[in-house]
Amino acid sequence: MLQPSPPTGAHQGSYAGDVSAALAWQWVQSGEAVMVDVRTDAEREWVGFVPGAVGVAWKQWPGMAMNPDFDRQIQAAAQGRKLVLLCRSGVRSIAAAKRATELGLEAYNILEGFEGDPDANAQRGRKGGWRYRGMPWRQN
Repeated sequence: MLQPSPPTGAHQGSYAGDVSAALAWQWVQSGEAVMVDVRTDAEREWVGFVPGAVGVAWKQWPGMAMNPDFDRQIQAAAQGRKLVLLCRSGVRSIAAAKRATELGLEAYNILEGFEGDPDANAQRGRKGGWRYRGMPWRQN
């Protein structure tokens, strides 16, 4: 059975836990969780997106500045449900999950992110990630 795992190391206790793409999707489909994509608007537009995910950028172009409306937007997205947070590789979603937890929300990081880790040629999309795992996504 799919289970979340607690954050470890420096992240221990700072957010609800880490979940696989399959578990995150299961929770979203059952209405138990809301998926929040914390990538930039440009990443969602050009790389692809998960249908039904709420876009709340953690950082935004230009210059990857913090989203000044993140707190308000993440609280509005939760609507009393737990959050599963998705980014490119699982780094920004950890930071966003920590912040959501500080705001009193139950937030989980989706392991491997949307694109997964870089392979030996520094290419993403071939070594883990939402798309690689065959989860639903679209591209404009």
